[in-house]
Order: sequence, then C-alpha cells, then structure tokens
Amino acid sequence: MTAVVKYNAGNIQSVLFALERLGAEAVWTDDPETLRRADRVIFPGVGEASSAMHYLRERGLDDVIRSLQQPVLGICLGLQLFCRHSEEQNTDCLGIFDLAVRCFPAPAAGIDNPLKVPHMGWNTLRDLRSPLFNGLEDGEYMYFVHSYFAEYSPQAIATTDYGLAYSAALQRDNFYAVQFHPEKSGPAGQRILQNFLEIGNK
Repeated sequence: MTAVVKYNAGNIQSVLFALERLGAEAVWTDDPETLRRADRVIFPGVGEASSAMHYLRERGLDDVIRSLQQPVLGICLGLQLFCRHSEEQNTDCLGIFDLAVRCFPAPAAGIDNPLKVPHMGWNTLRDLRSPLFNGLEDGEYMYFVHSYFAEYSPQAIATTDYGLAYSAALQRDNFYAVQFHPEKSGPAGQRILQNFLEIGNK
C-alpha cells in the first residue's frame, strides 16, 4: 500500500489518479501509524512552505516523516520541504537534505528578461542517475510549476536549467524528491512513478 501524506497542500487528487492508473493501492492520510506501516510514502504538494510546515509540526508529522524507513517520494513542495530551509517566509523545513531553497530572481525593472517567475511549463532533465529514472534518458521533458528551487547539490540525481542550474531531483538513502510533477508529465512522468513503486521490490 502507498500512503500519500495529507496536509494543507494542493494537487493531491492528480497524484491519486496517477497511482490509480498504475493499479497501485493508495490512501490519503495524516495518520502517523498508517504512514509508518505503508510500503512506500508519497509527499506531494502545491502550496506555501511555512503553512505546510506549521501543519506538519502541529500534528507531529515532521518527526514521523524524518523517521520513515520505506521509500519516500517528495513532489514539488514536497522536495522543498525535505530541504533544510526555504526562503519562502523564511521557513525551517525537515532537513532531510542539507540544502537551501531559494527564490528565482524576478526580472529587473526595465530589463528585457525572458525568464518568467514562476517557472511554469515543460523543461528538460539532464544528468539522470537513479533507479527512479530507469528507462528514461537525458533530455526528457517534465512539467514544472514553481517559484522556488533547491540549490545544486552532489545529492542531485537530475538537474534542470532555468537561468541557472538547480536540483530537479534529489536522493538520500530511502528519500527521493522531484521538483517537477510526474503526475502531469505524460508517459515519462508515469514511468517515474512506476519506477518509484518498484524500488525495493524483489
């Protein structure tokens, strides 16, 4: 069974539908024991860092998530909350990855800057190196919607360029995280979710 972490974040239904298409049994929950017993956990989200962390701390879910031993996948805001600190509302996060989350620089007034914030739409992945990307190659397109990014790190298992290079995906032990939305990224994104569901299977 796959547990999808329930907290005050959006886009949950899209993740549940994607898991259903893959034939995965999934439950949306903020119950600590259900999360601990699950075969794997997905921590998705579209939202704001400080209110999300407040919800997690209020229910003790911050400690629960840090303690999980099964495969865990953070998506979008989930990746950012796995990091040490976010510039969004100056928020201390879960600290699974010792990284800072920073805001994309806004276009300067009077300067013709082609970069828009938020970074929204399709962009390519490169430097893929994880079982999460089995069957995929550098140059795969994924769908992104975000104004904040995790700085580049040796823990990056994929990178993306948007005015600068940043960590599009991270891994530490059993914790995986992606900044893009695999549930909205067509067949390639579906393959990533399938790969996650197969991690640890014998």
